[in-house]
Amino acid sequence: MTITKDTLAQEALNLLKQLISIPSLSEEEDETATAIANWLKKFGVDTKRQHNNIYAFNKYYDESKPNLLLNSHHDTVEPNSAYTKDPFHPHVEDGKLYGLGSNDAGGALCSLLATFVHFYEREDLNHNVIIAATAEEEDAGAKSLSALLPILPEIDVAIVGEPTQMQLAIAEKGLIVYDGKVVGTPSHAAHPNDNSAIYKTAEVLTWFENYEFAKVSEVLGPVKITVTQMSAGSQHNVVPAHVDLVIDTRINDCYTNQEINEILLNEAPCELKPRSLNKDSSSIAIDHPLVQSGIALGRETYGSPTLSDQAKLSCQSLKLGPGYSPRSHSANEFIYVDEVYEGVQLYIDILEGFLS
Repeated sequence: MTITKDTLAQEALNLLKQLISIPSLSEEEDETATAIANWLKKFGVDTKRQHNNIYAFNKYYDESKPNLLLNSHHDTVEPNSAYTKDPFHPHVEDGKLYGLGSNDAGGALCSLLATFVHFYEREDLNHNVIIAATAEEEDAGAKSLSALLPILPEIDVAIVGEPTQMQLAIAEKGLIVYDGKVVGTPSHAAHPNDNSAIYKTAEVLTWFENYEFAKVSEVLGPVKITVTQMSAGSQHNVVPAHVDLVIDTRINDCYTNQEINEILLNEAPCELKPRSLNKDSSSIAIDHPLVQSGIALGRETYGSPTLSDQAKLSCQSLKLGPGYSPRSHSANEFIYVDEVYEGVQLYIDILEGFLS
């Protein structure tokens, strides 16, 4: 069955509208999973399902060939309170398709699904192609891509669909979130206290603001530490025993999360406890044939500061997709219709150069 790229793009857009109309918050993606499976079956694709993860293999899957994974997610965050449009009503205004999840990451997901259909029946591919439309990405849930990977064949290289304006994100920062505690002496506010946790916190904040790691990545720049939350105290006349902090740490590809953790636990002037160490930075070599195929089509490379399901992959991976990252999680989220068409076109063209 031969389908033109324009037809596939229109089919991708229709699916995106359908997905927007179905609420699919993390851990509540049952109906969007079914819609995706039905869409693929319409093109003769034999689909499989694990939880709310839908996946499929190219028709002529060959165990002797390496595996390319195409992955994006169909869950969304909660619509924020600043929405003035119905987040579940897909509609086009001035070339923009509005709706929750349109940009993050529905445009990329539907474009990748269309791309998979394009290659599904090809017998001449040098890689197998596996599509995975996965759940629980936004909340890093237990039934997300991390649950699916153990039952998939070994993945050799992956494209993770996220809004990058179809530029090539060849690296992505890792993440460690710390719960910090500045400990002092509790007391009545009327009495002297030379060990106030609140006053000590000022020095701790300055330390985090000024601390620099030695290694700076050519692609991802420096490691970035940001104190994002702070809480303390319960009464106006009591000096609290401690101040609680949350510290967001974005890791470049010069360090492992374990290395960063060891450095901070030894040097930070407060107690620190990492929530997780499993969200490492991700990258793909600039000379990898997949990247070179994109460069040959005029695509630019860069390092992404945001986290995605790439962190769950142990293989080289490329973040790539239609849409613009700052629109993600915004009120009245949208993606341009032309971006979806461009996404399908460029995904197919890049893979033609890589898979042939």
